Amino acid sequence: MMPSRPRHRSPKRSARVAGSSGRGNVSVGRVNVAVIEAYAGLAHRVLAGPARLGRTRLVAVDGPSGAGKSVFAARLADALAERAGGVRPPLVHTDDLLDGWDDQLTFWTRLEEQVLGPVRAGRAGGYRRYSWVRRRFLDRVVPVPAGPVLIVEGVSAARAAVRPELTLSVLVTAPAELRLRRALARDGEQILPELRRWHAGERAHFTADGTAVAVDLVVDGAPDLPHDADRYYVRVGGRRSGSADVAG
Repeated sequence: MMPSRPRHRSPKRSARVAGSSGRGNVSVGRVNVAVIEAYAGLAHRVLAGPARLGRTRLVAVDGPSGAGKSVFAARLADALAERAGGVRPPLVHTDDLLDGWDDQLTFWTRLEEQVLGPVRAGRAGGYRRYSWVRRRFLDRVVPVPAGPVLIVEGVSAARAAVRPELTLSVLVTAPAELRLRRALARDGEQILPELRRWHAGERAHFTADGTAVAVDLVVDGAPDLPHDADRYYVRVGGRRSGSADVAG
């Protein structure tokens, strides 16, 4: 959960340039740059962008576990709904498509066949959600309509294989120790051995994939700038510049 913050006093975005804090978000030379931007503006950017997955604008929200991807994706979906008469775009969480811990990156064929492929062809897709309690895929199919926008959120969502079809790619990042605390608080201490293995897989993927320098937008998932977190997010660095902290 994002910590509560004072209300932002102006609809105009504000910026801060400060010396490196050691948090490792995005470094530009020897300074970190953070800018408060509105979800409404980002929603406008998405809807004004080209549709590259057939007639659908595909948004990928990537980043390591515990960084705040789900929160960011949900708030962007809400902002898009406000611009579309209350119609919220489908939001697919890749964790729902994983066949357990060992399917961290190899789930992509399932996503392609069940969701991306049909939507690309202008048809509705659908997938069965994986139950981490029952350790199997559930019977009910979750429909994914082929609409103006589709958001996919999860580790490796902005991988190189899908970049040509993305209207917007986002990397959400946060300090490693905070991400670990968030994950353990959410899922319990018993997952620690698997989580450490998961973090190692994340590190290897992000390094090999070049995610941090390829995305359109890097977002601070644990910002300390005062702002209305429901309406605004904190961008770090410039577009496709610097390097993000995606180490576990």
